[in-house]
Amino acid sequence: MTKETIKTADAKLTVYLNGPNWEGVQAATFGDFSCKSPEAGAQVVDAGIELVRNAGIDRVIGPMSGDTWHNYRFVSYSDGSTPFLMEPTNKTHEPEVFWSAGFSEISRYFSARVELEDTDKVAPPESDGFEVEAWDGNDPEGLFRQVFALSAQAFSKNAFYKPISESEFLAMYLPVVPMMKRELILFARRHDGNLAGFLFGIPNYAEGPTPSSAILKTYASLEPGAGRHLAHKFHKAAAEMGCKTAIHALIHDDNKSADRSAAEGATIFRRYSLLGRKLNG
Repeated sequence: MTKETIKTADAKLTVYLNGPNWEGVQAATFGDFSCKSPEAGAQVVDAGIELVRNAGIDRVIGPMSGDTWHNYRFVSYSDGSTPFLMEPTNKTHEPEVFWSAGFSEISRYFSARVELEDTDKVAPPESDGFEVEAWDGNDPEGLFRQVFALSAQAFSKNAFYKPISESEFLAMYLPVVPMMKRELILFARRHDGNLAGFLFGIPNYAEGPTPSSAILKTYASLEPGAGRHLAHKFHKAAAEMGCKTAIHALIHDDNKSADRSAAEGATIFRRYSLLGRKLNG
């Protein structure tokens, strides 16, 4: 990945020239951004735009550290609650630097919370196509190889999707294995043994060693209905672990899981924006 970091005493920005496509056109991304003041931020963003122009690229997405597998999105609304584990964070003045530089919103996301006692107590109708099971705790590398293969297939049509290698994926996720609870790692498996879907949940250790909330971090399915079954099993397992609240994390506004979260009665507590600018537009 071609990248260059622009750094001053009061600001930092990494420009990734080999970013994902935006509306079918290759884009660069601005990631790893921080600044002590809007003025300092504007200095590195302007320098980044000049670097992108000189590379012959006319679209920039940010904040995004190269692709959607890594950190991306600004917090655009918050109820003031403490960030949860692995949630994007930023200083309140940092998004304004991008807006002032001519960026606009190109994608929206949210996180919501629901009291587990309020989630659906009745299991979805049984499916003949798959069965949901928890990870047995063995072979974490094999686990994430399966997750990678299904993720690459399930997410490939998402906006701003850019493929990465299996080795890159494993390097990101294997370090979190010590924090994982196998009860919250769920698979929907077809009768031939192939995966129809998965759900990756994790206790919200940002609250401390005995958290009262669990995060529904990521799920994907290739089979209709698998997502609902996985979410139901996750809520039940989290409650049995002693958690009181589930966090439905980082959901795209237009995703089917957004409708499911709303149907569960979850309340939005954070919103996020991904911004973009067409330099010649």
